[in-house]
Amino acid sequence: MMSQSLTMLPDLVLAAMLIGLAWAALSSDDLRRGVVLFIAFGLLLAIVWARLHAPDLALAEAAIGAGLSGALLLVALRDEAGGKETAGRVSQVSRWMVDLFALIMACLIGWVLWLTMYAEPAERLAQLANSMLEHSGVSNPVTAVLLNYRAYDTLLELVVVLTAVLGVLVVGRERRGYRQAGPVFCGLVHWLVPLLIVTAGYLLWVGAHAPGGAFQAGATLAAAGIVLRLAGNDAAGLLDGMLLRWSLVAGIGLFLLVGLGVTINGGLFLQYPEAWSGSLILVIESAATASIAAALVLAYRGGRPDGWLSVADYDNNREVSR
Repeated sequence: MMSQSLTMLPDLVLAAMLIGLAWAALSSDDLRRGVVLFIAFGLLLAIVWARLHAPDLALAEAAIGAGLSGALLLVALRDEAGGKETAGRVSQVSRWMVDLFALIMACLIGWVLWLTMYAEPAERLAQLANSMLEHSGVSNPVTAVLLNYRAYDTLLELVVVLTAVLGVLVVGRERRGYRQAGPVFCGLVHWLVPLLIVTAGYLLWVGAHAPGGAFQAGATLAAAGIVLRLAGNDAAGLLDGMLLRWSLVAGIGLFLLVGLGVTINGGLFLQYPEAWSGSLILVIESAATASIAAALVLAYRGGRPDGWLSVADYDNNREVSR
């Protein structure tokens, strides 16, 4: 009994720290401090996912939940009108609501932890997914679920990402860039960006057999673009013109082409032939990686890049304005 209690202690500490960081981030009057606390919350949540033996979610949380989301919040704070970094005065009622929310979440996490540890084991979907793994074309059950068993959901997730970045592009011109970085930061960028690109390629390739995949690889590749942007590279490593537009829709387009090709050959939409499933999943994930990375970097840039509109588009805009 004592050994079991000692084993639970790190999990209880993580749960308490998670609730504490969430409360601190929500109740902070200083916006910059609130964003930093949010980033710390995301990193701690990645540790929690790893503790729950969900490394795919841990990678996604660290790359997107903490890294890219934190970068977006910081750059939004920088561009806020007037440079105001202090939140408006919060009423006592609002503070009590935040405290109540944190308390409810603490009770909910404790309840889920109790059920996980002491509930009777039951048959779960994971057993069914593992039993069909040899027919999926990959040996990583998470990739099998995302790209084979429920490929429709993943296709719609890519649609959501594209819709979000189109909303960013509609807002207007991209936000101002950063001045050229100094020699120390530029030296860091020279070895960090290639490392991030290689890591993204590794996560894409290993996703068929181990934790990784398109979303983790795309987020890591986008991180390389954001680092370039911070160093003073306004393009942030993105392609120009039509190549950028094609990269944005490559994931969805290839997904649909594969599904239609399977249908034309007498199969069901996105139900891959077993002999080709592994190769088709790799091709789809490669295109999805490019689309996710381009979408996230464009979201960080905050609007349409220079040269996005063609000459005809500019002429049409002038006619409309007249």
